[in-house]
Amino acid sequence: MVIDRAAMSEALRNSTGSLLTVANVSEYHQEIEQFLAALPGQAAPNIVATDPVVEDPVAFAMEKHLEDFLVKNWAQTELAQDFKIYEEDGELVGQQYGTDAGPIDILAVSKDGQRLLVVELKRGRASDVVVGQILRYMGYVKEQIAEPHQTVEGAIIALDDDQKLRWAIAVVPSIRFYRYQVSFRLHKH
Repeated sequence: MVIDRAAMSEALRNSTGSLLTVANVSEYHQEIEQFLAALPGQAAPNIVATDPVVEDPVAFAMEKHLEDFLVKNWAQTELAQDFKIYEEDGELVGQQYGTDAGPIDILAVSKDGQRLLVVELKRGRASDVVVGQILRYMGYVKEQIAEPHQTVEGAIIALDDDQKLRWAIAVVPSIRFYRYQVSFRLHKH
């Protein structure tokens, strides 16, 4: 997504720096949220979508938060019983693992080193389209990363599924579906 600099406040424009510069614009979150507050299916004024895969910037951000939360809390998940997040040279590199097939949300390896796991996260309801996506990633991992003795599996994690997704994964035993649940409580002191 590209936001026209002329639409920004002078303070935000000055904080964004020049091309290819990393900038911290956190203090301008309210202004940036206004740019992202377009109704679904409509572009906000002066915003041009440059990535056809990202249909809704808010949905994209939600998936990123889900991914970060899952990585930080990996040890408390069912997946952590058998898998650890992929490392190269002792460095954790399995989150947003870059490939020619697209970025893998989470790449993990079994504790015995025999299986690789491709994890695809969806912030809401997952449809059967995600099966093609995860199969593409799994194929890449099998061809480019896995050693001959390693198998490749997939895990789709979403808030909910639908019948089309259930039919699609019913014939692909190497892909499992997990439903996540968000819980929020207030406790009066």
